[in-house]
Amino acid sequence: MSDSPEKRSEWRAIFYVQARVAILFVPVVASLLIIAALAGNDRKSVPDVDRTVTGSVR
Repeated sequence: MSDSPEKRSEWRAIFYVQARVAILFVPVVASLLIIAALAGNDRKSVPDVDRTVTGSVR
């Protein structure tokens, strides 16, 4: 493995592309976490409901 400047610039370019792709996924992951948090809080708002009973049986 040589330490030529061309090889270093190639690795640097690959790293920058991977970093840019990772930055694209940050808003997606953040929005999924927000949706999961809101969905988790929704169940706690009505504690006396039997979740095993469907609407047609009630």
